[in-house]
Amino acid sequence: MYIQISDSAQAHFRKLLDQQEEGTNIRIFVVNPGTPNAECGVSYCPPNAVEASDTELKYDLFSAFVDEVSYPFLEAAELDFVTDDMGSQLTLKAPNAKMKKVADDAPLIERVDYVIQTQINPQLANHGGRITLIELTDDGYAVLQFGGGCNGCSMVDVTLKDGVEKQLLQQFAGELHGVRDITEHQHGEHSYY
Repeated sequence: MYIQISDSAQAHFRKLLDQQEEGTNIRIFVVNPGTPNAECGVSYCPPNAVEASDTELKYDLFSAFVDEVSYPFLEAAELDFVTDDMGSQLTLKAPNAKMKKVADDAPLIERVDYVIQTQINPQLANHGGRITLIELTDDGYAVLQFGGGCNGCSMVDVTLKDGVEKQLLQQFAGELHGVRDITEHQHGEHSYY
C-alpha cells in the first residue's frame, strides 16, 4: 500500500519537521476506523513514538508511519497541500477510512455493501439520507433500507430506481438483478395487505 502525498504536501511537512526534534517523521492515522464517524489525521511522530507494529512508508523527504489498525483503512488515501484565494490547507482524502476495501472475490453482499457505504451514502449524505443493505435475496436482489432524510421521502422511488439501482447494476452486472426497498419487500411477502 502507498499513500499518495503530493510534492507540495511533502514540502509542507518537511518545513514543519525541520522545526521538530531531529529524526521526527509524520504519522497518518484514522480515528474510529470502519465507522461512519471515521476521521483521518496527521501528527508528528518523534523517533520514540514509533511502535514495532507500525508500517513505515518512505518518501523523499521523510517517512510516514501508519499503525496496524489504521493501515487497511488508508488504502488509496491521498494527501495534498492546496493553496488558493482562501489561503493554504492540507487536504486528506481517505475513501476507505469508514470501511476498509473489500477484496474482489469477497461475497457479493460484502462488495455491494462496500459500494453503498463508500460511494452511494456519501452522495445521499448531502440530503441527510443514508441506505443500509439489509439482505441479498437468493434471486439476486439487494434489499435496502432508507434512513435519515430518505425515510418517507417521496423521492425515494426515484432515488432508488434511477440513482442507486443504476449505479449498483452497473458495478455488479450479471451478479445483481435489482434493488428493492425494504418496505416494498415486506409488502410483497404478505399478500393480505
